[in-house]
Amino acid sequence: MLNPATAQAVIDHALFLGADFAELFVEHHQSSSVELISGDIDKVNSGIDFGIGVRLFFGHKVLYGYTNSTDEEELKRVTSLLAAKDKRDQIATAGSLNLSRYTSKHQCQLPLNQGANLEAKIAFLRQTNEAARNEDEKISQFIGRILQREQQVEIFNSTGLHIGDTRHYTRVAATAIAQNGSEQSTGFEAPGALTGWEFNSQLNAQELGQKVAKQAMVKLFAENCPSGEMPVIIGNGFGGVIFHEACGHLLETTSVAKKASVFHDKMGEMIANPVVNAVDDGTMSNEWGSINIDDEGMETQRTQLIKDGKLTSFMVDHMGSLKTGYAPTGSGRRESYKYAPTSRMRNTFIEPGDSSLDEMIASVERGIFAKKMGGGSVQPGTGEFNFAVQEAYLVENGKITKPLKSATLISTGPKVLKEISMVGSDFELAAGMCGSVSGSVPTTVGQPALKVDNILVGGN
Repeated sequence: MLNPATAQAVIDHALFLGADFAELFVEHHQSSSVELISGDIDKVNSGIDFGIGVRLFFGHKVLYGYTNSTDEEELKRVTSLLAAKDKRDQIATAGSLNLSRYTSKHQCQLPLNQGANLEAKIAFLRQTNEAARNEDEKISQFIGRILQREQQVEIFNSTGLHIGDTRHYTRVAATAIAQNGSEQSTGFEAPGALTGWEFNSQLNAQELGQKVAKQAMVKLFAENCPSGEMPVIIGNGFGGVIFHEACGHLLETTSVAKKASVFHDKMGEMIANPVVNAVDDGTMSNEWGSINIDDEGMETQRTQLIKDGKLTSFMVDHMGSLKTGYAPTGSGRRESYKYAPTSRMRNTFIEPGDSSLDEMIASVERGIFAKKMGGGSVQPGTGEFNFAVQEAYLVENGKITKPLKSATLISTGPKVLKEISMVGSDFELAAGMCGSVSGSVPTTVGQPALKVDNILVGGN
């Protein structure tokens, strides 16, 4: 996408102006989406974006700019504007660019072409809509969306690195709305994968429609949730969003390097119950949060964050490594060429244990089964969180008794890690999008069901 000779000239220019490190991130991004509302196709959109990000290091200071031009003089102009903010007399030497090659871990059979597979996608959405509405007459609305995109990246830097990657993403989102008089409730699922439209072979339109409709119907007639501190069993899959938000961000050098994380000085210490093992893994084949290389050009890896309750690693990007001394983990990510990269999660999850869901429920005299988690808010510095539960049930005398609505879980990431006493074997992953200082990136959360002995539950 960018002539290597041009890239070399721009990098040499950056170092001549005093930068300690220079990088070019080239991106060509193509997307296509189709949306169904009220039984009809409402939107069919497509788009292409292209740009080049220029990043310079002056010590621990990062300067960043971008342009949509591949012209050498324009790229040098952007570089000069950045370097003018921290110009130095000392000149570093750039390595000669050498193209790196690797074998992709993520196969794609049906990549994005404008308009390709559109009829098949429309048919899938119509089937899902029909299944949801046939589940119950109180399903008043269904919204379905399929997004497919292709991101081509090419990275050059002053160490001599020249590497590229093509990433194929497909995601299906389904929302069902149930209504009874003035009462409304929703069900939502959004599976995704790092692959092409062949992802639909892993999905069943009938089951997806029924699933979101049942979620909505369960909550429509649910009772108010009790409040107070009590044991809570958090379901598998998207239940991992609590670890991601309340703990995972505190293990990124984005916060660790600033000492804005409560875990910044806890390496090697017990930060969780010994039953907890947590991983951030970018190597899992075709998973939504996987990557061959990160957005700094480093091949991805599996990073064991917590082992038997002990903190064993952070997620580290290039600048985070310079600031903390920890080795990079292939975790430098960004939404697009418009953002400088920083340490981010990929597929982040709590590993399976040996307890069963039935055993966990049987161990609770009175508490909550949070089968499906929803959204929430987190204070980055402390891990204090407030999460809504999308689907919840009351547990009494070791049995699930009735559905609940308006359940909220309130605690801190560090506290919850120590309150986990049982970890299940029913491991599952779920796709999501994560926002941070380097934009919004595809990430996967996950876990088996687990028991938190004591957590504050908010209800009505």
